Amino acid sequence: MRRTALHGYCRAALALLAGSAGLAHAQETYTQSDFGGVGLLQTPTARMAREGEFSFVLSRTTPYTNYNVSMQPLPWLEGSFRYTNVSNRLYGPRSLSGSQTYKDKSIDAKVRLWEESRWLPAVAVGARDIGGTGLFSSEYVVTSKRAGPFDFSLGLAWGYMGARGDIANPLNVISDRFETRPTGGTGTGKFSTNKFLRGRPGFFGGVEYRSPWDWLLLKAELDGNDYKHQPQKNNQPERWPVNLGAVFRINRNVDLTVGYERGKVVTAGLNLHSNLATHVDPPKSFDPKPEPVAVETRQAGTPPPERKTPEQVDWPAVAKELHDNAGIDVSRIGRRGSELVVHGEQQRFFYPAEGVGRATRIIDNRVDESIGWLTIASERNGMPMVETSVHRPRFIELLDNRLDLADFRRSVEQDPVTPRDEEVLYRAPLKRFTGGVSLGYQQNLGGPDAFVLYQVYGAASGRFNVSRNLWLDGVLTVNVANNYDKFKYDAPSNLSRVRTNLRQYLTGSDVTMPNFQLTGTRRLGQDLYGLAYAGMLESMYAGAGGEVLYRPFGERWAVGADINWVKQRGFDQDFSLRKYHVITGQATGYLDTGFHDVTVAVSVGRYLAGDWGTTIDVSREFHNGARMGAYATVTNKSGSAGYGEGSFDKGIYVSIPFDMLLPHSSRSRATLLWQPLIRDGGARLNKRYTLYTLTNDLDSDLFDKNLEKIRD
Repeated sequence: MRRTALHGYCRAALALLAGSAGLAHAQETYTQSDFGGVGLLQTPTARMAREGEFSFVLSRTTPYTNYNVSMQPLPWLEGSFRYTNVSNRLYGPRSLSGSQTYKDKSIDAKVRLWEESRWLPAVAVGARDIGGTGLFSSEYVVTSKRAGPFDFSLGLAWGYMGARGDIANPLNVISDRFETRPTGGTGTGKFSTNKFLRGRPGFFGGVEYRSPWDWLLLKAELDGNDYKHQPQKNNQPERWPVNLGAVFRINRNVDLTVGYERGKVVTAGLNLHSNLATHVDPPKSFDPKPEPVAVETRQAGTPPPERKTPEQVDWPAVAKELHDNAGIDVSRIGRRGSELVVHGEQQRFFYPAEGVGRATRIIDNRVDESIGWLTIASERNGMPMVETSVHRPRFIELLDNRLDLADFRRSVEQDPVTPRDEEVLYRAPLKRFTGGVSLGYQQNLGGPDAFVLYQVYGAASGRFNVSRNLWLDGVLTVNVANNYDKFKYDAPSNLSRVRTNLRQYLTGSDVTMPNFQLTGTRRLGQDLYGLAYAGMLESMYAGAGGEVLYRPFGERWAVGADINWVKQRGFDQDFSLRKYHVITGQATGYLDTGFHDVTVAVSVGRYLAGDWGTTIDVSREFHNGARMGAYATVTNKSGSAGYGEGSFDKGIYVSIPFDMLLPHSSRSRATLLWQPLIRDGGARLNKRYTLYTLTNDLDSDLFDKNLEKIRD
């Protein structure tokens, strides 16, 4: 089964695409093609969107409807994932899928080799439909050069885009194997490298005209495809190989394309897009206002606050204000000479600098001049993370505009937490129980039962704290609406069914308990952290396990390992268990490369089906915390008959902080994951907590890149 999972609030992710919040700068005028990715209509150009661009394109060119997701994680790299609905072909036998039409999935990539200069054009190479059936597979090289309002492109393509075969393959001089292109695809999700650059190529190109009006662009292209010899013998009429189109920019987030292609068909496309790197957060109208400090109250003509010695301050009241206004769940407050230390966990503000700034305001309003420094000793689930110290007088100078941000940064220190003598002024009682309710949404795309299988559910979560390092928590869900009555197909598998019995778990009960576990954390030593857990660990597995992570403060790397004994849960997701059990776990290395904020994580170990292998995850995080990434898992069962269609596990994802979307601050995230196929090979345990995530406060980049929020 092909799957797309949407975790978190679906409405927030849709708000991002629909443009509920603006961008910091005007969008580039480079627009998406019918196939997704920057281009003309049917063909790409050498142009790239601005880094951080995220687009959803829906286009219709009879008999094909394309659903495209395109991402621009780097200035020179574009990636796309696509489903194509072929409206005049059936998915399969009617006994399997009824009257559902054929769906094809594709992965595309484009790399810019160099940018345009005064004399030279921009040049890019790329490939479409890299794996799978290969119906639309194509490789190409394309150039683009601008002349005033005109942007000209010319390219040479092999495969689908160059099927007209204008010239003999120039690579024939290397080997005669380039002369003929194999027909068909791998059909298993493998990368179809046996086709690359083979067969007779065809020319394509065109021009885009930027009109005097910002809302209108015009396009004309020479299409290199041969529509009279289409895949699946789905031949289409063609009067001439020229396509014409216009793009209407409805607003900065919505483009509408209309065209006339092949001299035969009218086409249309809708592009919803946003830039994750430059996205401007909506006003936080639901957040409390930060406390004004003395310089601000004087400017407003109100009396300054009354300050007291640390011994006279009502610290329980201060702890409450730190929670309500600065988002810090205080565990204790102490003093080290002229330094006041607030220990606690940030629970509201995504950007650490914002919580630190609000806390400094609160302390400055209550404590006399005997305190010169304020330190926020951040914790996460009872584990000390990092100490952020602010020089109080310099902070006031910053708020009074007597100091710029760059100079102020030299008055802020971030250090690892080390044991030090401290006079305890206040120790907060442990809050035993927390909980809440929410709505959730999940969906599966592209299966034979229906293109979209969805569920809307209500969720209640609760947590009981035994101590700050030990807690019991869980989630209970209730079905609100779904179309799972159509869900009947189980994917074939020759491995242990560790994931392909997804249908039974989703349709087993209207009331489920996806998670119920006891979790403990501990700081095992300087830069060394531990995690242990037991219970119903995820919707399909129960068991026990542990994890350790070594993450040196101030470094860009970390190493960790986990090991778990798990047993398969009953399909109703209650306390019942099935017979299958396995020991699984991986050792993982993490590296922030320092190159465009790209992080690489490599895991090696044993997976749920008992197979052994490696997972590589590559992601780009932007300064505001938004992340784009992709992963692939290859095991000793990959590529074999036992694995089945898909050959190996892979997926692409976007992770968006809710803080970018909502009118109130939040530390939660929405993660959109596109996993083309669910198979049993390379399957990992979906743990609720991981140490790398729990220790994210050790990454100072988010603090430094958003230091301006310390004023908020």
